[in-house]
Amino acid sequence: MKVKKYIAPTMPEAMQQIRKELGTDAVILHSKEVQAGGMLGLFKKRKIEVIAALDPQPQKPKREPVPEPVVSQNAEAKNDQTDPVIKEIKQLKKMMEWQRAGTKMEFPFEYQAVYQHLQDQEVSESLAATLVSEIIENHRRDGFTPEQAQIFQDTKEEIQKRIGDLPFHGITYEKKIIQVVGPTGVGKTTTLAKLAAVCTLHDNKKVAFITADTYRIAAIEQLKTYARILDVPIEVAYNRNDYQAAIAKFQEYDLIFVDTAGRNFRDKHYVEELNKTINFDEQVETYLVLSLTAKSNDILAIYEQFQHIPINSLIFTKIDETREYGSILNVLLRYGIGIAYLTNGQDVPDDLLAPSAEVISNLLVGDYDAR
Repeated sequence: MKVKKYIAPTMPEAMQQIRKELGTDAVILHSKEVQAGGMLGLFKKRKIEVIAALDPQPQKPKREPVPEPVVSQNAEAKNDQTDPVIKEIKQLKKMMEWQRAGTKMEFPFEYQAVYQHLQDQEVSESLAATLVSEIIENHRRDGFTPEQAQIFQDTKEEIQKRIGDLPFHGITYEKKIIQVVGPTGVGKTTTLAKLAAVCTLHDNKKVAFITADTYRIAAIEQLKTYARILDVPIEVAYNRNDYQAAIAKFQEYDLIFVDTAGRNFRDKHYVEELNKTINFDEQVETYLVLSLTAKSNDILAIYEQFQHIPINSLIFTKIDETREYGSILNVLLRYGIGIAYLTNGQDVPDDLLAPSAEVISNLLVGDYDAR
């Protein structure tokens, strides 16, 4: 593996050097802001230090395929005889676990398993029951009784069918102003930096920042740091006049990214203050940022609080910090709104994922062991 350190005035310039020397397959291992140059420790300038690497050898898959065991015909016959017994024992064991937990059997065992899994994923009780009932009706209509693995596969397909017509796209460059709103602690500022970095580094767009999060000094400084790294301008808007002046100042830019204040979502005056400071007209695209580490009911309550402003799409953050994704399905199907992005970490801009109906269904059902 070839590893090299680059120091450049801005991140875009560093990326150009890396692509020129290492090619497009290079990966960024680390980046930070450093002080360089000057005389006798004076007049130093801020620069970006980037550690990049290139592995000339193709990477091996993370999981090596497990070879099929070689068995004799007698062993195969024995397995054929014992598989139904093992399957029944596993089913009985799971049923006993449900009984000890006080679980009410709403459906036949094979279907109860997927219903219980959806409940464990925090899919709402009514929605989980509707999904399973629809699958049972489809199987009855087709006149067959599938194995449990097939039931889970059909559940994935049913989820995809129900959300397949919703929009799953991010920035389309049809609107100049991109705003993120949401409660405190969901990762709005970092998410905004990821979006700006993608537009700058990948799509060569000219972007600018406006921060209206004047409640937290740390939030302003954080966005200023990202602005320095990306070499883009930033303005702070303390009121609507400041906001309008900043918009006018950046009219020549391709995109203007606006970071709004994060407050307690139960504060009824929060959205009113947003409306007083921020414009939500036809030239603005607004994303509501929600964290999957929040409780499912709180996520629904947050959406209710923000639905009084025009929300174009959702961004779900911190999918790497949970194993329960039912809140996504609850919000999408209750309000008929789509998802622009998913985030799975703090790295800018890498930890930004493109959602789809298939991705969502895999998060909910894909990792279940139906054996």
